[in-house]
Amino acid sequence: MNYITYDARQLSLCTLAITCQLWVLSCPLYKNKFECKIMTEAAFDVMVVGSCMTDLVSQAPRLPKAGETIHGHKFFIGFGGKGANQCIQAARLGAKTAMVCKVGKDFFGDNYIQNFKNNGVHTDFAGQTSDAATGAASIIVNDAGENAIVIIAGANMLLGSEELQKALPAISHTKVLVCQLEISPQTSLQALRMAQENKVKTIFNPAPAIPDLDADFYRASDVFCCNESEAELLTGFSVANVEEAHRAGQELLKRGCGSVIITLGAQGCVVVKAQKSASKHVQSTPVKTVDTTGAGDSFIGALAFYMAHYPTMPLEEMARRANQVAGVSVQAVGTQTSYPFKKDLPAELF
Repeated sequence: MNYITYDARQLSLCTLAITCQLWVLSCPLYKNKFECKIMTEAAFDVMVVGSCMTDLVSQAPRLPKAGETIHGHKFFIGFGGKGANQCIQAARLGAKTAMVCKVGKDFFGDNYIQNFKNNGVHTDFAGQTSDAATGAASIIVNDAGENAIVIIAGANMLLGSEELQKALPAISHTKVLVCQLEISPQTSLQALRMAQENKVKTIFNPAPAIPDLDADFYRASDVFCCNESEAELLTGFSVANVEEAHRAGQELLKRGCGSVIITLGAQGCVVVKAQKSASKHVQSTPVKTVDTTGAGDSFIGALAFYMAHYPTMPLEEMARRANQVAGVSVQAVGTQTSYPFKKDLPAELF
């Protein structure tokens, strides 16, 4: 019998070729070995399934009362949407990110996809449609940095199962998946289930909150992260201080979450973990607040970064660092424009 001999390099190349061939056979989405190789080399740290909004921002001395017209200081257009915000913040900290979303085939949609590219976010799963306009958010910010927001979901609500199936090979290999509720809730839940089935860590942000949230959302969330008003709506409890946040966190944990974080603005956040009965209050550093718009999304984007890059770090330490990142964001005007890059932050955060 004749034998063919191979050196180590030839064996390595042969193994890679066989692996790619098997990938292509099992996943017809990728049409050739080159695409397969690119896919395997481009496994993402963080993927976000969620919304994109064009922010129409007015700055005014105070928020107007019902039926009242007031003069403002300034108007500008920016990039927003909870999903995109979270993705951009994770990318700016150094995470390899991809966004699964839908925008309109319009001026705002074209600009949004370019904005992702400018921030290093992978856009193969950012689709465009002629059936709806890009989502928009009308935002008023007062001199104290408080805001009132009205959102028009638009194309965001057309993101569905077809887009998730296209993204499934990437979702199944990412480290962390993040979802919210500015798209169809069923789309978010399907994405979380896909991640969970592939042992991918999940962060779910139930915002904007809905009182009749499907119970499966809790079970599909490794980290269930909400603010105090969302926690109030979901639990029926008052969440006006740290002690009340502890109580609400325990209630949410009972519903099946892996862990719960309730953010409390200037008071920091409360972290509740399933393996420990005692919840922890993570305090934030006092800062001069200019604009709180998007601060919660900055926190979640940072949290996703830390979960992907430092998986063994205690959750309360991740939350402490994410608090510091979000604390930087509130010191500048705008949403994504206020989000810090890694180079702007203390080395101790990394």
